[in-house]
Amino acid sequence: MGILSVREIRKSDIPLITDYWLLSDPGLMTGMGVQLDKLPSREQWDDMLSTQLMQSYEEKQSYCMIWEIDGMPVGHCNVNKIRFGEEAYMHLHLWQATHRHRGAGSALVKMTLPYFFKNLKLKTLYCEPYALNTAPNKTLSGIGFRMLQEYTTTPGFVCFEQPVRLWVLTEAEFRGMA
Repeated sequence: MGILSVREIRKSDIPLITDYWLLSDPGLMTGMGVQLDKLPSREQWDDMLSTQLMQSYEEKQSYCMIWEIDGMPVGHCNVNKIRFGEEAYMHLHLWQATHRHRGAGSALVKMTLPYFFKNLKLKTLYCEPYALNTAPNKTLSGIGFRMLQEYTTTPGFVCFEQPVRLWVLTEAEFRGMA
């Protein structure tokens, strides 16, 4: 699997994230619940991610961590719907199929959680993946998130209406994982 590491996003990561969203197989995207015609343009992605880089933790509307294997960026994990000091919603993305279904995602999420809880002072972290996308649901279950419920919603600005599973991890549960 290689040496896993996580770090905060840098300006040089923006094209990698944008390429993931705009150049990935359309089947992969729809399998994650993405409505392709809602995807922002390259310039809009650049603006959103660049803004995030300039904001303090208290100001962030989104906060992104880069996942690396052997020092090479292979994915990202971000939170949005941030209420600083309270809660946020997490999203998981491994960019290439070669890194999926090998356990790296679970390990990388575990390495990312301390950044979200500490830097955003979270009490509760949620994740709301597409119910039909088995990978993130299996990952969340395996690392200690609890499933609260399944319902239908439009979970994000790039998504279509879909069944989702709402997972939760509290600060106390996170501390108990260590």
